[in-house]
Amino acid sequence: MASGFFALLDDIAALMDDVAVMSKVAAKKTAGILGDDLAVNAEKASGFISDRELPVLWAISKGSFINKLIILPFAFLLSAFLPIAVTIILVLGGLYLAYEGAEKIYEYLAGHEYKSEDLLDENISLAELQILEKQRIKAAIVTDFILSVEIVIIALGTVTSEPISTQIIVVSIIAIIATVGVYGIVALIVRMDEFGLKLINLNESENSFSDKVGRLLVNALPWVIKILAVVGTLALLSVAGGVFAHNIHYFHDVLEKIPYLPSMLKEFLLGLVIGAIAVLIMSVYKKIFNKKH
Repeated sequence: MASGFFALLDDIAALMDDVAVMSKVAAKKTAGILGDDLAVNAEKASGFISDRELPVLWAISKGSFINKLIILPFAFLLSAFLPIAVTIILVLGGLYLAYEGAEKIYEYLAGHEYKSEDLLDENISLAELQILEKQRIKAAIVTDFILSVEIVIIALGTVTSEPISTQIIVVSIIAIIATVGVYGIVALIVRMDEFGLKLINLNESENSFSDKVGRLLVNALPWVIKILAVVGTLALLSVAGGVFAHNIHYFHDVLEKIPYLPSMLKEFLLGLVIGAIAVLIMSVYKKIFNKKH
């Protein structure tokens, strides 16, 4: 009886070891998308009046949790009964990520600036403000759903050879980190300027240390969001290239023949090339579709 109990503990310890190792691998694989998720949500949650930033972020966070609850069961069922579907979804998701990353670069080079609704406009009515707020929340949740699918599938792709129990635990851990971690950091980012203002108003001195730190935080917020957007875009292309290289033998063989370049740079370039082709195809399609209508 005692030996059976200790054998059970040993099995649990072994499982936890496997989970810890695979969780680290899955976290590294999904880090790029988490970076883009962070940048996207920091942009979506900013621009509101001060007392609405956290409620909006909380609404998006709840939507993100619901997204994960919808996605996870389907992902585990596919992994158990139709594993090839996981690879197909992974490649299709990689194509979407490559397209999104290349499109962002194209829009930047073409000088197309994204203009969001002015939620700080003093002339806007309360009803209009609520409508715009709901639209921003809905758009953020939809974007989160797409990114969540990729996060879950990429995490699942790292543990497809493991027992289903390990798959469930590892992917669930990554899903929780992707929600709690990302939105926790976003909350800190969007409140940077508010914290900076409190430091500025901390005392009556005009150029105290707290004033300098406060102004630094207030001025740094737009730059932090821009830097996150750039890093997220580069990460999208790198992740997409990695998906293609690890799941399509042709691309893997092509990259192996390229000497000297680091594998990460090879994957980034692969993602950029495929993304650029996808952007070109979509641009031609949109022009043809617009002509017909």
